[in-house]
Amino acid sequence: MKEQITISVSSIHGSRHFQLSLKAQRNLRWLAISAVVVTVTAAGWMVYLKSEADDAKYKQMELEAQSSSLTEELDQLKSLKFDLEADLDARENRLSGVSDRLHELEALLGVDVTGEVDAIEQRLDVAAINSAVRTAILESLPNGSPVGNARQSSQFGYRVHPVTGNRRLHRGLDFAVNTGTPVYAPADGVVETVRPSKEGSGNFLRLQHTFGFSSSYSHLHKFAVKSGDFVNKGDLIAYSGNSGLSSGPHLHYEVRFVGRALNPRPFVDWSLDNFEHIFEKERNIQWASLINKVEQQVSKQLQLSSQRDVTSKENSS
Repeated sequence: MKEQITISVSSIHGSRHFQLSLKAQRNLRWLAISAVVVTVTAAGWMVYLKSEADDAKYKQMELEAQSSSLTEELDQLKSLKFDLEADLDARENRLSGVSDRLHELEALLGVDVTGEVDAIEQRLDVAAINSAVRTAILESLPNGSPVGNARQSSQFGYRVHPVTGNRRLHRGLDFAVNTGTPVYAPADGVVETVRPSKEGSGNFLRLQHTFGFSSSYSHLHKFAVKSGDFVNKGDLIAYSGNSGLSSGPHLHYEVRFVGRALNPRPFVDWSLDNFEHIFEKERNIQWASLINKVEQQVSKQLQLSSQRDVTSKENSS
């Protein structure tokens, strides 16, 4: 006899009986197992999908944070770009100003700028050399008045001597100054001679400058330096007076080149503002050779200075 399962269902209308065969029982078990498997699988997928959703949400939050950070960096870069553009504009304006001033300096120094325009660094080097050459020459050779804007009472050339009455060459320039007027060195040099005397040139002082130039001062009241002293342009060297063969207080000033007396007037009028003035007034000196020599010295000095700056920067870094 086959095994059967009888299922009774009771209600108000009575009882009903259902019989399940063995095959039906198997089918029912497989159906229950399948339902459990499906339920478990569905639950697993739900857990997996929830985990994926949580991961996606977390990644979204990370992306939003990165986006916010990138936005801040972008704003900072925009601000930096704005600052750099403003700095570049300022530098270009300054460079333009430097170029304009360089043009003025080149014109003042007589630098030829009609040809191809070189790099501004090269133009600055040329201008620096020309400026340094002029400064070096004006520091080394007599220029300007040793007693300021004093009146010139007697010029260089032949004249009748105010004391002896004889006509002879006046080898200097006389300044009408009172006794005790300060006398200043017209250029760097060394005190070659300090000679007190009551005759002829009276109290006499001679400065030896570079390149064969010298300057001398006569009829002094007293000296402020002694023989062998080194002096700089503008240093006090003596006080004017009325010593020696003199008709009154004054300073007799001479400029010589390798012992030959020159007219001091062009040297007194010589300055940075009219640098070429001396070349036109005093043509017996080989100025081109002198300037070339000074240019070589200045170029070496500038190169050494540049090398020292580079070495200093390398050592500091």
